[in-house]
Amino acid sequence: MPVSPPSPPPPRPDLVLGIDGGGTNTQCLLADLATGDVLGRGESGPSNIQSVGVPVGLAALDASIDRAFAAANLSRGTVAAACLGLAGVDRREGLDVIHGWAARGKLAGRVTVANDATLLLAAGTPDGWGLAVIAGTGSIAFVKTADGRVERCGGWGYLLGDEGSAYSIALTGLRAACRSFDGVTPPTTLIDRFVQHMNLTAAPEFIHAVYQGPWNRSAIAGLAPVVFGAAADGDATADGIVSEQATALAHTAARAVVANGLPTDGLPVALAGGVLTRSDRFRDTFLAALTAAGVTPGPVRMVTEPAAGAVVLARREVASEAR
Repeated sequence: MPVSPPSPPPPRPDLVLGIDGGGTNTQCLLADLATGDVLGRGESGPSNIQSVGVPVGLAALDASIDRAFAAANLSRGTVAAACLGLAGVDRREGLDVIHGWAARGKLAGRVTVANDATLLLAAGTPDGWGLAVIAGTGSIAFVKTADGRVERCGGWGYLLGDEGSAYSIALTGLRAACRSFDGVTPPTTLIDRFVQHMNLTAAPEFIHAVYQGPWNRSAIAGLAPVVFGAAADGDATADGIVSEQATALAHTAARAVVANGLPTDGLPVALAGGVLTRSDRFRDTFLAALTAAGVTPGPVRMVTEPAAGAVVLARREVASEAR
């Protein structure tokens, strides 16, 4: 008996999808086209097709979409527009994979793929242009001009740069603890704090833990709160690290602004990543250093859900088509 092809998903022209997908996780927001109100959220694993492969990446995208519809108590349907901010699809072949997948699954009437900067600026600035700075596990600064040109500064990765990132902060803290243990630099509470947090018994065990144990790049980045905690408690070494790293990131951001001719007074700024959004001390130092470097922020907004920017862009796609 022949098998009937699956019936196409029902049309949902009243809805849009905004998706933010990367090498760690994927978030999908299902929103009302008219109001932008989020009706359902769905999360899944990594969707960077360059790092996890095409089948795994596309499966993660599908899972996040299914979960967003389920959270809204709706059956999955073909929405009016979908915007996807995805790592690993900046080349033509990657875009072809995503658009092919979307067409086969009848994802949306209009499908666009945007970069990190566009999502963050859509979510965090009044008109979608300005400065976007990310400081999470890594760090980078993006700028987008009013006429749509996107440029970047930083983002060299954990071996060559990433100043102001969680990894750089934590690694600098660990190095400072080692120097202090040797008596080369003044005493710091970072020694005992790291020993306790890493479940060790003494500082010399840092060597085995980092080089042969479980403390890889991601795990070391997770130690940044140890440095922030020590700084908040008045540890001079930790406080110096926070100030130094925030200032270095501010210089990266300022260079991106000046080199690309954006206004330096009242510039819209979007901030993302756990280092900037969760540490008041780091964020305040960064903004002060940015001003000292010649760039005075205008409206500053923290973006904790970049997928919200994708929703904004998806709604704009529909609006532009209607005009």
